[in-house]
Amino acid sequence: MDGAHDPRRPLALSIGDPAGIGPELALKAWLLRKALPQSFLVLADPAQLRALAADLGWNVPIEETAPAGAAAVFARALPVVPLQHRFDGTSADAAGVIEAIERAVELVHQGEASGVVTNPIAKDRLYAHGFAFPGHTEFLGDLANKGWPGAHQPVMLIWSPTLAVVPLTIHVPLKEVPRLLSQDLIVKTARIVARDLKARFGIVRPRLAISGLNPHAGEGGSMGREEIETIIPSIAHLRAEGLDVRGPLPADTMFHAAARARYDVALCMYHDQALIPVKTLAFDEGVNVTLGLPFVRTSPDHGTAFDIAGKGIANPASLMAALALAARLAP
Repeated sequence: MDGAHDPRRPLALSIGDPAGIGPELALKAWLLRKALPQSFLVLADPAQLRALAADLGWNVPIEETAPAGAAAVFARALPVVPLQHRFDGTSADAAGVIEAIERAVELVHQGEASGVVTNPIAKDRLYAHGFAFPGHTEFLGDLANKGWPGAHQPVMLIWSPTLAVVPLTIHVPLKEVPRLLSQDLIVKTARIVARDLKARFGIVRPRLAISGLNPHAGEGGSMGREEIETIIPSIAHLRAEGLDVRGPLPADTMFHAAARARYDVALCMYHDQALIPVKTLAFDEGVNVTLGLPFVRTSPDHGTAFDIAGKGIANPASLMAALALAARLAP
């Protein structure tokens, strides 16, 4: 580690779904620790990680620790802060998955961790245990509003060195998108994106590109009125505030190399409009970053991959990128 960050304040990594690839990615990340600029601790069941490392034949010592001792442990073993809930392969594991996320945020709030990194979860497995959110992003926003003063609007940014995108609507049915789009949503989201790109990423004057909703960005209203009635007035409002914003751009022509060179982030109207291009161009390098929070949170930009879990073949590149970016962004 290069010492760019305080070694006493590691990143807090939640284990994610224990039946997914999160546990083996945590093990792999520790094996690749010399490539990381900062230590991390894992909120997990130590017994599960020990058993998995043994099954895979990986030399990953697991050491249970309090958060304050994690950085000192990191060079010789994977520091694990034990959860109250231990994983046994039943539906009750959902409680531990939720606990790991809550504890990671709590450690940042207490000053014992510098940022949160989350491994993938399977939301359908959590609903029976009181998880009432569409995904990590919304849950983290709720935790921020409970733990920090003020109102916090979480914004999903998928970042990679090749392309950065923000979906304005996220985990909703496609048919609901036109109803949910509003000038208020576009303006507030763009403000948060511009503010955090400047404050966290160090971009002095962020350049925002905003897509249209309809084919050809509505083609003058002949393919839909959302551009004329909602998106264009929002862009005008943002420009009047001094933000560098362009659009609405046709989504089918805004992601080629020459177009990407003209902006720092693309704000898109719905989930797949944003995530298809970034996952096509940078699947292994993509990092999910939650903007609008009073703390740093990143995550690999992939799912639980139950079909390959436990085989030792999961690619750790996205988790490594998430850990590295969290280290870069954390105070």
